[in-house]
Amino acid sequence: MQSATATAPAAAARMPKPRADAVRNRERILGAAREMFVEFGADAPLDEIARRAGIGNATLYRHFPDRADLVHHVVLYVMDRVTAQAEDALAEEPDAFAALCRFTHAAADERIGALCPMLSDDFDHDHPELLAAREALGAAVDALVGAGRQAGLLRADIGTGDLMLALSQLARPLPGTNCAMVGGLVHRHLQLFLDGLRAPARSQLPGTAVTLQDISRKTM
Repeated sequence: MQSATATAPAAAARMPKPRADAVRNRERILGAAREMFVEFGADAPLDEIARRAGIGNATLYRHFPDRADLVHHVVLYVMDRVTAQAEDALAEEPDAFAALCRFTHAAADERIGALCPMLSDDFDHDHPELLAAREALGAAVDALVGAGRQAGLLRADIGTGDLMLALSQLARPLPGTNCAMVGGLVHRHLQLFLDGLRAPARSQLPGTAVTLQDISRKTM
């Protein structure tokens, strides 16, 4: 009789890989949904999301059977991409503050501000996938903030939560505004914010530095 360990590789080899077109369709849906949620909130029409993704409604529902499932995966999609942006910036930029600036602007382009309107009371904040994604994102941004502090380039009274909360707020368009126009202004206002993070600090902030855990239930 073959052992379980001997048959495991064969079983894994028989597992079908996702078709390339299915992977592309899933990415298109998530990208289109992210943009629609930025513009219209989590109640954006699913038919319009499918149209923007260039696929049929049946394809959307094959990947995401209902709105709650789509919202869940868009949140994960944004968080995973923002985490990758933080890791890449820290690994590739020789200057710790340049890495922080690169990450902040890149995270705005990933529409991280779209997360807050989607996290309604019935959203499962404690889903294992979400907890893992939140932990990975927190670790990546903590590393960026820590590198900036260690290099003496980031003011000492700023925490990861301060950065992420400001980023989320500044990257989110105001209701009723032109999203295309606001998108260009986001980077202008983010740079003003980033200039205020440089050490030495020119003012004393009220309160204490905010951690990601302080704000995670409300914003992530």
